[in-house]
Amino acid sequence: MKKIFVLMMALSMILLGACSMQPPEWAKPSKKSNLKNIKIGLSVSTLNNPFFVSLKDGVLKEAKAKGMQVIVIDAQNDSAKQINDVQDLLQQGVDALLINPTDSAAISTAVQSANDIGIPVITLDRSADKGKVESLVASDNIKGGEMAANYIIDQLGENAKVVELEGVPGASATRERGKGFHNIADKKLKVVEKQSAHFDRTEGLNVMENIIQGNPDIQAVFAHNDEMALGALEAINSSGKNIIVVGFDGNDDALKSIKDGKLNATVAQQPELIGKLAVKAAGDVLQGKKVEKNIPAPLKLVTK
Repeated sequence: MKKIFVLMMALSMILLGACSMQPPEWAKPSKKSNLKNIKIGLSVSTLNNPFFVSLKDGVLKEAKAKGMQVIVIDAQNDSAKQINDVQDLLQQGVDALLINPTDSAAISTAVQSANDIGIPVITLDRSADKGKVESLVASDNIKGGEMAANYIIDQLGENAKVVELEGVPGASATRERGKGFHNIADKKLKVVEKQSAHFDRTEGLNVMENIIQGNPDIQAVFAHNDEMALGALEAINSSGKNIIVVGFDGNDDALKSIKDGKLNATVAQQPELIGKLAVKAAGDVLQGKKVEKNIPAPLKLVTK
């Protein structure tokens, strides 16, 4: 009986080892002596926006310079699709994940999936609410919102009537730009209306048309990105009104519009730099180096 018992125990140990939930070899974290042939997964919220196209270009340029491979997937502003995309990237054996979240809360489950198998995550422009993120590479969105509000006050004085066009609900950039704006506006401006236009130019146009009808005495608009600002500008031009419009991002179309005397101002980010800094951070993590939890990319207010 004793021999049978020992045999059964040995067999149990073998079976338990075989059934271990250890991640596959490619998923086990290890320090990289060099970055050649490293595979990075990049999940972008949408490539139907010039800002994120520039961000992607920054990632690709920096990765190419370091000999890294990049797999790019467009979430098309769909949170469910982005979660599935990240799972697919993990299955493809990426060494690191760069994620520009569509929704900061929704993406948390995908971040945690990467955490479970030891794949480092860097977020770009927007954060994730939960899960371990090695670093967030982004502009100071709160400061940018404050810059926009102060510009409007400089142009119109205190108590000017302002509309706020918000970005995608749930995105950290939406929350932070709004927070910064209201830090100033709630004390020195009158925000008569705020609505989401999902960072989209066409929605910015349509939402602004409706707002103008209900608020004929608007003096200024702060849009959480340039695409919405340019859409709002179209609606304003059609109405014949003279309304100050301030955007956020500093994309090429917005900069041209400012130069042409149409858009009044934008809080300009550097999306290509954000992409480059994210790749550098991923490389540092893979080589066992310490990275800052928040890596800032400088902002500047651009006017004519």
